[in-house]
Amino acid sequence: MAWPARFVLLALVALAAANQPPRFEVTDESGGEIVLKLKEGAEGTPVGSVIYRIKASDADGDALEFGLQGHVANELLRIQPVGRNEADLQLIKELDRETEEEYSLVLTVTDGKIGAGQAIRQSLLIIVEDVNDNRPVFQPFANTLMLRENAPPAVILTVEATDRDQGVYGQVVYSLEGIEGEDGIDEETAAGGMPFSITTVGGKGILRCLMPLDYERRSWYQLRILAKDQASDQGRINTATAGLLVRLIDEDDQGPEFITVPSVTRVAEDAQPGTSVLRVKAIDGDRGVNQRIIYSLDPSNPYFAIDPKDGVVYLIQQLDREDPNVVNGALMLIITATEDSPLRPSVTTEVTILVLDVNDQAPAFRTSGPYVAEVDENSPANVPVTFLGSESLPEVYDYDQGKNGTFYLSIHCEDDLFDISPDVVVNEAVFSIRVKSHLALDYEELRSTNCTITAKEAVAKQAKTTTVPLLIRIRDVNDHIPQFSRPSYQVQVRENAAAGTIIGSVVATDADSGQLGTDGIRYSLLPGSIADALEIDPLSGAVSIGRGASGLLDREKVSQLIVMVEARDSLGLGNRNTVQFSLELVDVNDNAPVFIQSHFEIYINENELNFPYAFTVEAFDRDLNDSDNSRIRYSIIDGDLRSNFSIHRVTGELSVVHPLDFELLAPSVLDAKGLGHVRPINLTVRATDMGTPPLYTDTRVVIFVHDVNDFAPTFTRPSYSVAVAEDAAPDSSMLQVQALDMDGSSPNNVVAYRIQSGARDKFVIDSTTGIVSVALGATLDPDQTHPRTVRYQLEILALDGGVGSHQLHASVTVMISVADVNNKPPVLAEPGVVRVQENVPVGVVLTHLIATDPDERPIIRYWIDHAASEGRNEMGFLVRDENVTSWFEINTNDGRIRVVRQMDREKAETIRLAIRTEDVAAATIGQTASGTMTIILEDVNDHDPIFIQPFYRRSVAENSKRGAAILTLSADDADLNRSITYSLDGPAELLELIHLNSETGEVVVSGKIDRERFAWINLTAKASDSGMPRRSSFVPVLDENDNNPQFASVPSNFSVQENSPPGTVIGTVQAFDVDVGDFGHVTYLMDRRSSKGRFSVDPETGVIMVTEPLDREEQQSYTLILEAWDNYRVGYAAGESRNAFQQVTVQVMDENDETPVFEARSGCVSVTEFHDARVPLTTIHASDRDDPTTPNGHIVFSIQEGNEKGLFSVNNIDHSSARLSAVQPLVGHHGNYTLRIRAQDRGPVPNVAFQDVELCVSDYNDHAPVFVRPEQNNTTFRVYENTTVGSIITSVSAIDEDAGLNSQVRYSIRPVGHWKWFEIDSVTGEITLIQPLDREKQKLLQIRIEARDSGIPTWLSTDLDLTIYVRNINDHQPQFPMDVFQINITEHDPSNEAIQLPETVDLDEPDELLSTRDPVCYYIVGGNQQGAFSLDRIQHTLTVEKALDREEQASHIIVVRASENCDLDPEVIDSFDPADDSLLKVVVNLRDINDNPPTFERKVFTAGLTTDANFGSEVVRVIATDPDVGVNAKLSYYIRKPVKSTLLSRNGQEEQIGANPFVIDRESGIVSLNFDPQRDMKGYFDMEVYVNDSDGYNDNARVLVYLLRHDQRVKFVLRQHPQFLRTRIDQFKEALGNITGAIVNVDELKVHSNEDGQLDKTRTDAYLHFVNAKDNSVMEVDAVLRLIDANVESLDQLFKDYNVLDTSAAEPLGDALTSNPQNFSLLWASGTAVFLAMILLLVLGLCVSQRFVLMRKLKAASATAFGSQSNVNRTSNQVPNTNQHTVEGSNPVWRSELEPEWFKHDDIYSRSGESDGLDSLDVNAILGNAPPTSRNSSDANTASLKSTTTEAFNRSILQRNANSIRSNKSIGNVTLSEKECEIGEVKEEDCEVTVGKGLYQRNVYHFGYPVFQHDKGSTSSSTTFLSPRKLETTEL
Repeated sequence: MAWPARFVLLALVALAAANQPPRFEVTDESGGEIVLKLKEGAEGTPVGSVIYRIKASDADGDALEFGLQGHVANELLRIQPVGRNEADLQLIKELDRETEEEYSLVLTVTDGKIGAGQAIRQSLLIIVEDVNDNRPVFQPFANTLMLRENAPPAVILTVEATDRDQGVYGQVVYSLEGIEGEDGIDEETAAGGMPFSITTVGGKGILRCLMPLDYERRSWYQLRILAKDQASDQGRINTATAGLLVRLIDEDDQGPEFITVPSVTRVAEDAQPGTSVLRVKAIDGDRGVNQRIIYSLDPSNPYFAIDPKDGVVYLIQQLDREDPNVVNGALMLIITATEDSPLRPSVTTEVTILVLDVNDQAPAFRTSGPYVAEVDENSPANVPVTFLGSESLPEVYDYDQGKNGTFYLSIHCEDDLFDISPDVVVNEAVFSIRVKSHLALDYEELRSTNCTITAKEAVAKQAKTTTVPLLIRIRDVNDHIPQFSRPSYQVQVRENAAAGTIIGSVVATDADSGQLGTDGIRYSLLPGSIADALEIDPLSGAVSIGRGASGLLDREKVSQLIVMVEARDSLGLGNRNTVQFSLELVDVNDNAPVFIQSHFEIYINENELNFPYAFTVEAFDRDLNDSDNSRIRYSIIDGDLRSNFSIHRVTGELSVVHPLDFELLAPSVLDAKGLGHVRPINLTVRATDMGTPPLYTDTRVVIFVHDVNDFAPTFTRPSYSVAVAEDAAPDSSMLQVQALDMDGSSPNNVVAYRIQSGARDKFVIDSTTGIVSVALGATLDPDQTHPRTVRYQLEILALDGGVGSHQLHASVTVMISVADVNNKPPVLAEPGVVRVQENVPVGVVLTHLIATDPDERPIIRYWIDHAASEGRNEMGFLVRDENVTSWFEINTNDGRIRVVRQMDREKAETIRLAIRTEDVAAATIGQTASGTMTIILEDVNDHDPIFIQPFYRRSVAENSKRGAAILTLSADDADLNRSITYSLDGPAELLELIHLNSETGEVVVSGKIDRERFAWINLTAKASDSGMPRRSSFVPVLDENDNNPQFASVPSNFSVQENSPPGTVIGTVQAFDVDVGDFGHVTYLMDRRSSKGRFSVDPETGVIMVTEPLDREEQQSYTLILEAWDNYRVGYAAGESRNAFQQVTVQVMDENDETPVFEARSGCVSVTEFHDARVPLTTIHASDRDDPTTPNGHIVFSIQEGNEKGLFSVNNIDHSSARLSAVQPLVGHHGNYTLRIRAQDRGPVPNVAFQDVELCVSDYNDHAPVFVRPEQNNTTFRVYENTTVGSIITSVSAIDEDAGLNSQVRYSIRPVGHWKWFEIDSVTGEITLIQPLDREKQKLLQIRIEARDSGIPTWLSTDLDLTIYVRNINDHQPQFPMDVFQINITEHDPSNEAIQLPETVDLDEPDELLSTRDPVCYYIVGGNQQGAFSLDRIQHTLTVEKALDREEQASHIIVVRASENCDLDPEVIDSFDPADDSLLKVVVNLRDINDNPPTFERKVFTAGLTTDANFGSEVVRVIATDPDVGVNAKLSYYIRKPVKSTLLSRNGQEEQIGANPFVIDRESGIVSLNFDPQRDMKGYFDMEVYVNDSDGYNDNARVLVYLLRHDQRVKFVLRQHPQFLRTRIDQFKEALGNITGAIVNVDELKVHSNEDGQLDKTRTDAYLHFVNAKDNSVMEVDAVLRLIDANVESLDQLFKDYNVLDTSAAEPLGDALTSNPQNFSLLWASGTAVFLAMILLLVLGLCVSQRFVLMRKLKAASATAFGSQSNVNRTSNQVPNTNQHTVEGSNPVWRSELEPEWFKHDDIYSRSGESDGLDSLDVNAILGNAPPTSRNSSDANTASLKSTTTEAFNRSILQRNANSIRSNKSIGNVTLSEKECEIGEVKEEDCEVTVGKGLYQRNVYHFGYPVFQHDKGSTSSSTTFLSPRKLETTEL
């Protein structure tokens, strides 16, 4: 029976294998479960929509049937088949998320063959997504709210609306949609300035009142509150609206308001009391509460009263229009309306009442009693009289209006001498009485006169009249001037007279009487150079020394002083006269001696007793010469600590008493300047005069002591020793020796070192520091030294800085020992190869390495160089994944290598270790050795075989044939023992079914497979290796997946921070499967649509992580669908995996990553400066996308910038809005403000945003204009009566503290007073005259200026009363009493002293109404271009503004103008006009101070000195200049010792001539000879001269004096007068030296002497000598002449400029001969012979000359007369008809007595246009050529000569030249020019002629004759005249 059972089982297995079940086709993204997300509602997913297409497959191809499991699924969905394997899933019921959020359903599919009731299931999850389909719903609240007006800002209501939607669709925010009042939409609401706001907090709407409300403005508000969800960017927005009525409760907070006020009311002047005038009405400003109103008037009003109940104003007193309180016929009433309430608020208004005029006044005078006036005698016509007394006001008035106020003025006098102006007056006028005729105004005849003034109205009926008496007195005038008792005054005064000393007096008288005469004379000093030094009694005339005399009374500056005294009558205001007052100063001893230098200096060597030269200090005294006050005595008072010096008390000569020791002197600052060899001794020498009391001055005498080398160096130790290593490097230091020198300065104390012996080229020493070092290239290794040396002995010298024999030295011994050094590297023995098994225990020593070192005491260390080591596996590849060299360690001391980590051959089979050794005791680093050790690991069987798959699973059909292959097992072994044997373990009944090949691992069918018996065959495979011991591994072969994974209990909610980076772990889910193997291995997946790619799950661990950045503001939470699958890797594709689902929620926690965002705002928040600080200015809104329930979304507002004055504040209303308020009243703070508002959230790291809020605080017109020019009311301006119409007479200015239009001031003239005469510019305030002025009619004009601002809506104004006084014409300008004013000031004076300028005189009479005259202003109008002076125009003081330098400009002239017009600067003028008395020439003389040093004209002076010069002869004069003057420019010249010289005698011996070969005149600077030169001396002197002035300023120069012989001088003959040449000789000498490169000295200038001995005063002989600038040797004459010849081209222009005629040797030949006594006899003999030869030649010459003259006369007899000219050709013996025969010998008619003197010595060929030499008879005769027929050519130097004739002429001329040269014994070495030598007929020897002695210059007109050259290239026969060159140096 067993077999049938098995058969059935196999049949079942076969049947099962024949029908395959269907399977759902689900995409990988679904993760095994179908997840659908559908939007709710008809708009989201309508009923009937196909929401998904189901797909399934069947391997058998059977038709499939789909179904839904459960009634919920069938109510919701319907399956509509589509084809055999697909079906559509339709929605049959509308989704509503608010009812059900998700559906978990099951789909089924069956092929109809898998059994009844059996189907394949597929899970389906439908997630219903929310849509915005629900509106917000308000919770019930009271819809009417009562609110008191003026209630402070506060929360008034909280509303709430709910929305059933989810997320942003369910989040409700609130806003105010509009505010309606009594009149509809309020303007303020329309402009955005709502008084209410609502904010959303925690889902509720918080309604706030933002500002106090005003019942009078609005009594109720209708608010519409809008609630809306936040789906603004995600679809439709649902809203809800609720209404709220806010009613205000009125409070009594408003004052009354006038509703009826008449602007102007007219009342007749004669209206009776009780008459009603007007009525006003006011009401309570509160509309809810009406209080009773009470009316009142300003109590200062005397005319009117008001009924307190009905507001009727009535008259209580008779009106008077002429009352001063009635301004321009108008009265201003101030009416007050007061509310009858506890607070009693009130309001005022103004009412204007115009009073109508009646004629009720007669004309009246300001003065009721008689007027008294006076006038000067002889006053001209129209001169006004002067009213006396302060109460005598010449004014008349009648204030009636129109004709009633117009009246006539007239005057009646006894003598009809005066008239009155004006004669017609309207209302009021100031009248004046003027002179009608001046003839009778004589004080002696008429002392006074009586008059009557009448004022009569101009009305026709009942005209009123008023009269007043007038007494006019005649005033005497001043018409005499004071007279002094003497024409001048002279006094003597001591120069030190004290202030207050009376030195004299002046007396003057005046013929006038009273104060106009002698009694009124006052004395004063006119400004001058010493005016400040004196004082004068103005009454007595006594002159005394003033306080300002300090420094002015100085006899040494000036011995006599003059000041002008002025006497002026009329108490110093009348006529004036002046007299000269002279002071002669008497000398006193007030000047201390003054040294000629600021200090004195001299040098001396230490240990010496004498100075190099006589050293004298000198001082002088400025007191009176040859008096005790100026006699000086000298003494040493300080600095001579050791009494080394003494001084002659009279001469001041300083001498040495004891020798000086340089080393005992203290060091000085000179050491730091490199002058340590010199130390100064500072003596204080006093010069005391013999005056009473004696005065003295101290000076500093610096004696520079030079150090002398008087100490030898001394070593600090007697010997030195040192040990040095044998490997000491070259140039390494070993030791330092040191020696000291006790001398006080360098170089005497500077020690230099050197090795004297013992170095053997091994050592060197630094000569400066004494450091002994190893020599470069030297080695101290004893093994390399031959012979071997380990010890050296050196001798070292120390030498000081002495020179030559003065150098001192010392020596010392240095011992050097050489020490051995470890410097040999070690040697490592070959490590070899080591074999070891891989499993040897840790700690086993593999080998022992040995290294040796030849050094004596080596210390060897071992280590493994891991970087150079390597390991390779059995394939020979490098092992990189593990540090195999770390398996080993070497003992650093003994070299033993041991195992420190377990080795593994499978990782590395061969290891090569790099071994390093080093001698650490070596002297140098790097003494190492290296080697390589190879370690080979032997294999051990330590690894199990490993199957290549973790399990095996296969399907086999039942009834498979035996031997059918099922699978092949495969395993691997890491060991070398890779022979693997396979086997199976399991139940015996299962092992019978299959067979395993143990070698190949192939599994085949071996029995009958029956599925009904064994549906699954589970076995275990085993793999064993062949190693010892054997090792095995196991793997399951078959299993069954029959359990679904199950999720463990895990939390369904997780949270994560939104800024978590990708990779952040959120949480972990766990699932398990009870199956084993792959069937029990769980793999986790996540639905991508649910995570939106933001999250992922680890498929193995179930860890949920963040994959993309999160943003809470984008999505706050995620619902993740997780899936757990078993057998996912292998079975999922085959449909053999099972799964499970888990839904988790991830909440994204808010991070503060959003910045607040302000609501946009535009424009400016406008308020007035009177804005109530309790009312907010505006509300600021901002939003933050962060979580509003956390601090991250809470915003705090503050003011960042723009609130520097602290006027504003910001206070939070809620978390998203703030109230901007004023901290204090804004009065006075109008303007535009930009406040930078800062919005900052409350997050841990807060985010900040900024917004600029513009505030415009407008000005309120609360300030009336204030006049600033003029500042006072009733200011009087003076205007001349001749001012032209249209002139600006003055200007006013007012300011307004308001801003904008409120501060714009406009001016006008009120129609009162004399307003018709003027008009005013409304903008600038300039007042212009529009009617002519008449002083006789109206002197005083009064106007009222109104300044009104442009305020809106109400303007404010201020009045200013001005009086214009009409002045008489200014006929005279201010006049200065003098033309020139002298001022003396000191240059560079920093005191900035103010100098008073003289006052002016005004000839105009003073105005009787003015207490003082107009100020006179002074202006600088010329001479101040540099701005050196400033002038106070009011105080008339002149001040120096910058430092003045007398050397630049000794005096300054400025022109000052006096003017009464202080408002206009006069024009600048070019020059001073003496005729203009308003001008003053101010001459500012600068007193000199010694501020400039003297300066030599040249830094080098040169001169020559002949050896026969006499003792005392002047050698050279050095000249220095000092820009200062007077005593400050007094110069003294000195020669600084010693004088250098290079004097040699003829035999070459050095000459000694003493220390002072020259002396210098201290005053003139003339250097004179102070020794007797010898004739055989040669050389030069080099000395330094210096000059100083009285204060010690000095300069120095160098003087070179050359000794020369007479035959070393060169004579230059110049056609210039000697006196004129002396002024230019220095320039000539300098130019000559620059061209020649030599030093040129002028020895002597003489009048030229001709050859006949006659003096030619038109010429000068200049004797010069030339000095070689390189060696300072005097050049010989022939070298000088050659030098001049070589520079002939460069000297051409110079010699022409100075008319140089000749250059030659200065000493004649005779002088040369007589200079040698041995040739004296020869000289006499030669002279006698020459004398006889000259007589013979003279006789022959006379004969030849006479014959020549007679022949010319004979030829001239046949010549044509001058001036005639014929057209025929002339013969050869004719003379041309020219006027050029004016030279002796060219015309026989020449008269030698008429020959001019200057012509005798001039070259006639030196200028163009002169004779060319061809028109003489001689030349024409020689050429045989007739003169030309015409001389019309403009060139006088042309001639028509044939070419042959020209060449013949040139040859003849040159031949004669050569003969002439040979015959002249004074010419030698003459070389003819190349042009001369080119002519063929000149003999060759003629080109080089040498005769006699001397040098002939060839730069002449070819020896005085013209040379002609024929132009061979020309076709004509013309001949060109060659312009000869002439350098005016030598005459032939």
